[in-house]
Amino acid sequence: MRKSKTINTEDILVILCQSVSNILSKATCKKISYSGMVQKISRTCLRPDVGCFVLFDGGFNGIVVNNFTAEAALEVYQDYMSSMGMPGSEISNSHMADDVANVLGELMNQIVGSFTHKVKDELQTSITQSQPKMLVINKSVNISVDTVMDRPQARRVTFTTEKNNIFYLELAMDKTEFIKLHDFELEGDIDPDDIIASSQNTSPTTEVVEEASDIADDDFMADLGI
Repeated sequence: MRKSKTINTEDILVILCQSVSNILSKATCKKISYSGMVQKISRTCLRPDVGCFVLFDGGFNGIVVNNFTAEAALEVYQDYMSSMGMPGSEISNSHMADDVANVLGELMNQIVGSFTHKVKDELQTSITQSQPKMLVINKSVNISVDTVMDRPQARRVTFTTEKNNIFYLELAMDKTEFIKLHDFELEGDIDPDDIIASSQNTSPTTEVVEEASDIADDDFMADLGI
């Protein structure tokens, strides 16, 4: 009898990390790498200086969060704009600029788009994503989506840019396993260039946060499941 292959939270996290690294490296034309270690955390959290999150549901439910330091956010943004041919005089030098949040939100959309494609291909299930939400913040904001998740598992992975600036990826999702019953053919990875090209018209939501209590209106809170 053939031994079944089981895919768990850590395996799904690796798929997501590969999407982050591939999309950002392709978009910025610079190397973006991630740690070989993963942290188990109790919940996801938006942290200074720039945070972005996307909710997803379907075959399993969860949330993806990217937390950038000001330096990492600016490096990714500036490298991306430079790779697009934007002159230096038109590229912002402040992580609080709308352009920075818009670009990071667009890249987040591309990352989760790549992730959902790989999930469909490798796990034979489907998930759909919400619109990315960007937050420029000066204090940590906890995000709880426990009400829509089954025994949530949360993980954090450290990413490093070419200039050794740090940002963090956090994933919270249902505790679940996928067990392979029989062999199937994979479609293969989608070209990051195709994802980037198809999302040029995406306009992620951008918000500026001064205090945790000011982060959103009722619709925003409903998205978080609070």
